[in-house]
Amino acid sequence: MNEPTELRSPSAELLSVLDTQRAAFNAEGPVHLLTRIDRIDRCIAMLVDNQDAICAAIDQDFSCRTKSVSQMMDIMNSIGSLKYVKKNIKKWMKPEKRSAPIPMNLLGAKAHVHHQPKGVVGIMTPWNVPVNMIFSPLADVLGAGNRAMIKPSEYTPNTAELMKKLFTEYFEESEIAVVTGGPEVGGAFSALPLDHLIFTGAGSIGRMVLKAAAENMVPVTLELGGKSPVIVGDSADIDLAAERIITGKAMNGGQICVSPDYVFVPQSRIEAFIHRCREVIQEQYPTVTNNPDFVACINERHFNRVKAYIDEAAEKDTRIIPLCPEGEDWSSAETHKIPLHLFVDPDDSLKCMQDEIFGAILNIKPYTDVQDAIDFINQRERPLALYYFGKNKDEQAKVIAQTISGGVSVNTIAMHVACDDMPFGGVGGSGMGNYRGRDGFRTFSHSRAVFQQGFADIAKLAGTLPPYGEKIAKMLNSQIKK
Repeated sequence: MNEPTELRSPSAELLSVLDTQRAAFNAEGPVHLLTRIDRIDRCIAMLVDNQDAICAAIDQDFSCRTKSVSQMMDIMNSIGSLKYVKKNIKKWMKPEKRSAPIPMNLLGAKAHVHHQPKGVVGIMTPWNVPVNMIFSPLADVLGAGNRAMIKPSEYTPNTAELMKKLFTEYFEESEIAVVTGGPEVGGAFSALPLDHLIFTGAGSIGRMVLKAAAENMVPVTLELGGKSPVIVGDSADIDLAAERIITGKAMNGGQICVSPDYVFVPQSRIEAFIHRCREVIQEQYPTVTNNPDFVACINERHFNRVKAYIDEAAEKDTRIIPLCPEGEDWSSAETHKIPLHLFVDPDDSLKCMQDEIFGAILNIKPYTDVQDAIDFINQRERPLALYYFGKNKDEQAKVIAQTISGGVSVNTIAMHVACDDMPFGGVGGSGMGNYRGRDGFRTFSHSRAVFQQGFADIAKLAGTLPPYGEKIAKMLNSQIKK
């Protein structure tokens, strides 16, 4: 999520960096496997060697984000993606054999797809996972043989400046460059004539990025988040479901693009679900305000935004269950800490049911027929993630078949995102395109069709060259039929 920004013309400085990278890319020619591996290895070294400084910068930006959370979400996950690409790029780089049409294939013709790097890829990243959201797409960008320009979020200025410093130490500007600044820089960045642009953030900004990129016909990958639903089936282990949903929701203070936003629970099991939610929070976060393990809202603005959802729900007499010790005061905006709140059966008109929450609130919607839950989901924007809990395989298949989302996890939260061998991305309002692993390699590559003529000229043999006569008429009649 970023502040809205106006479309602007690229600055001379940004264009100069782009020109430097494109000239170096053109001069290099085909990007060797060893070059790609070397760039990935330098990324891994940067993360390992500087993990303490990276964690400290993120903690400073969030006001409270413990080192373990940043190591797990930002550093470990980034290194995992980089290593996965490194392990597989040799195989991905090989031309893919395709079928030449009959009868050309019988006469020696061959067809292949070559995956070529596009050139210079722009990466615009959000603040919620500020390092991993650089390196997750960057692993694919480098594996595909490209160079990269990176624009981190202005909401994490300390992390952004550190990334700029570290990339300068480990890479030439012609390979990878980081540009920092506010909305005006973001607007100019999205207007660059790049060879591809990937943006992660709010949908309102994604539309502006797409519009700016369209001026230069730049292909765009958008990962925009949204309201990710959960369906807890009647066959689910309610205690296990509550534990995994609350654990996933509390991660990073709810500030994750695939965080569960609202959960459908069978009407008869609502109280059991709530009871287990309370127990899980007591086990994992005995306190919130002074607990370094519970991540703070990124800033006062977002603290006030999430608090406003709570205030509005309270005004409408919504049943609200704060998951924190009774009497704990979290009202101070200075600490940016909001404990996880359960909203039970909130009215659909409330903002908590309209906006992507991106914070520590979980809406609970009771239901009696799973089809009602499916219909509710389908009447709204297509989410980035969807979750199902249950043991009923037929119901699971029904939920997956009758809904559309960026990805799905069954009986867990967000684990589909951890699979480097599966595409990650949105659909409809939650984004377009995908990346990660092989799919990311292809997103940031140009799939170039290469046809090689065989030992005979089929056009002459088939009589398809002018002047046309009886021979081509017979051939066409033999092919144009049911």
